This record gives sequence, structure tokens and C-alpha cells, in this order.
Amino acid sequence: MIGHRRATLALAALSVSTFTFVATEILPVGLLTLIADDLHRSPSRIGLLMTGYAAVVVLASLPLARLTQRVPRRPLLGVTLAVFSVGTLVSALAPGYPVLLGARLVVGLSQAMFWSVVGSTAVGLFPPERRGRTVARLSLGAALAPVLGVPAGTWLGQQAGWRVAFLVMAGVGVATGAAIVALLPSAQPGSSPSSRGLAPDARRFAVLALSVTLGVTGAMTAQTYVTPFLLDVAGFAPATLGPILAVAGSAGFAGTLVTGRFLDRHPWGALLVPMALLCATLLGLFTLGPVRPVTVAVLALNGAAYSAMAVAVQNRTLLIAPGSTDIGAAVIGSAFNVGIAAGSFLGGEIVDGPGVRVVALTGAGLTAAAAALLLAEPRLARRGPSTVEKAAAAEPVAAEPIRATGT
Repeated sequence: MIGHRRATLALAALSVSTFTFVATEILPVGLLTLIADDLHRSPSRIGLLMTGYAAVVVLASLPLARLTQRVPRRPLLGVTLAVFSVGTLVSALAPGYPVLLGARLVVGLSQAMFWSVVGSTAVGLFPPERRGRTVARLSLGAALAPVLGVPAGTWLGQQAGWRVAFLVMAGVGVATGAAIVALLPSAQPGSSPSSRGLAPDARRFAVLALSVTLGVTGAMTAQTYVTPFLLDVAGFAPATLGPILAVAGSAGFAGTLVTGRFLDRHPWGALLVPMALLCATLLGLFTLGPVRPVTVAVLALNGAAYSAMAVAVQNRTLLIAPGSTDIGAAVIGSAFNVGIAAGSFLGGEIVDGPGVRVVALTGAGLTAAAAALLLAEPRLARRGPSTVEKAAAAEPVAAEPIRATGT
């Protein structure tokens, strides 16, 4: 058993690690044109850095989760952050596109491992009735990545070169890994209630995986190419990209905070509403993209919706995963990255074809399909939405402060 203070610090270190992975994964979004110019490649080819990255996560998540089921989480996460740091360092020093792509694939392997175990590791530090609240706190780091990571990386890339941004993230990875090794308890896998879902349901889990794939594909079709969208459709100057992305990222952080209030009591609704909002904002970007003030506002709502959707998906996975939550997280992680890969690839084809504005319309259609699937979940699962909702709501919420449990 560990004390509340150490558990809180360990959760903070895990939250910073989510920031590190998310910021590094999406860093090419803000640096896309800089990398393309430096390496003499088209923007669509640089977009493949995210496609290949996501493909590795898709292929590796489930095998790595199964292979490491019996490995203690503290050394596993320490090694994972070490691999991440080395891969990011090589990315910064890459002499050309092939080496950069290869380094990104190595970082993708570390991400596949990381997202399979970080959720269950975090919630295992606290009582089961605090599961949704803990997931929300863990996700604050990921929500801050668009606020701090991408805008700061974009600004740093514009001032000192895109390679410096990757160097900084490699350093953050080293520091974060050291903190996790120092703070995380040495619990054995499977010893915590977090290793199993509170209300396992295979049918609902299948609906979740498919809706995540569709929704993330739609979101990333537009988000991967948000830089050329802002430049070519809205007509913003390159110097304004960092502040605009910061606004969208700040809204994402707010979306995570707001959604955290509903995760324990309304896990289904907390996912459905952000998915529907994603659809509405992407449609708004398509129709009103040339109107600059509206574009900034709609992009902010889009950032809030995406962050809220991501944390709601992670929480719902830990609730309804039909077996091990690590395996469930690996499956959903693969679904996310199928969406990322498909979205970045589809967006690249659209940019090279009909034009960058159409990426928003395509994304709106795909997220609409995802929201419709979630809305039909009760009927597809052949049971009312109250079943899982009641299972979550039935967990008693203690009045006293959180206490860490675990070894």
C-alpha cells in the first residue's frame, strides 16, 4: 500500500507522460511545412510521418500488450520512455526523410506499449469508485499537449528549426521516464481491480471500437492538414499559426476538465456528445472556413470536442472491456491509430485532389457516422443504456479524500 501523496505524484508523472507522447505524435502537424521545405518533400509526404507512426501502433499494440501482461508496470514504463526518447532524438538528428520516418516508427512502437498500460496503471493507484475521475486527471497531460506542445513546438521550429523541437521532446521523455521509475509502486500486473472492467460487455466494446475508428478517421482527416487549411482557406499568416493552435489546445484542456465531471455517472453520454460536436464543428469549418474569426471559434470547439472524446473513450474502455483492461486498451489504441493513419492518408489524397477545404467536409461525414453508431448502441447491444450506466453509478463515491491502494 502506498500513501496518497506518492500516488498523486505518480499520477502526475503519468499525466506528464501522456503529454509527452501526444505532443510528439502530433508535432509534425505544426511543423509540417517546415519539415517539408527542409527535406524537400511535399506536405502530403510529410503527413505520412503520422500515417506510418499510426500504422505501427495499430500492428504492435495488441501483440505487445499480450507479450508484457506479466511484466511489472514500473520497469515496463521506464523502458518504454527510454525507447521513446532515443527514437525522438534520432528524429531530431535525421539527415533525411528515410531516417526520420524510421525513427518515427520506433517512437510509434513505444507509444503502442505505453497506451496499452498507462490507463490501468493510473486507475490502479486509487479506489475503483474514483476510476473516471482518475482517468480525467491522467488525461489532463494529453489535453495540454495541443495547448503547450504543438504551439510551443511550432514557434520553436519557426525560430530555431524543427529539429530543436524534437530535441526538447526527447529531453522531456528522459525526465518523465525517470520520474515514473522513482514514483510508481512495484505492483504485479493483475493484482489491482483496474485490471478488469467494472461492467464488461463484448457487444458494447465492439461498437466502441468501430465508432472510435470512424470518429478518429474523420477528425484526423481534417486535423492532420489544419496548417495548410488555415493558410490556404482561411488566409492566416504563418506567424499566427502558433497562437491559433494554442487557442484550440486551450479549448481541448477545458473540454477534458468539463467531461471529467460526467465520466463516472454518464460514461455513454460523455462520449456521444463530444462525437456529435466533432461532426458539427468540422461541418462549420467547411462552410465558414474563409471567415477568420468564425474559423478560430469553431476550431476551438473542435479541439474541446476531440479532447473530451478521447478521455471519454479511455474511461469507457476501462468500464466495458470484456477481459483484461490492458488488452482492451490495446484494441482501442489500435482503433485510434487506424483512424489516425486512415485520416492522415485520406486527408493527403484530398489535399492533392479536390483541395484542402474538402478535408473538413469529409471529416464531418465520418464523425456523423460514428455518432450515429454510438446513438444506436443500445439497440445494437440489445440492452438499454441504463445497464452500463447503472453499473457505473452503483459504485459508491466516498466522501473522504482519495486514498491510494496498491502495492
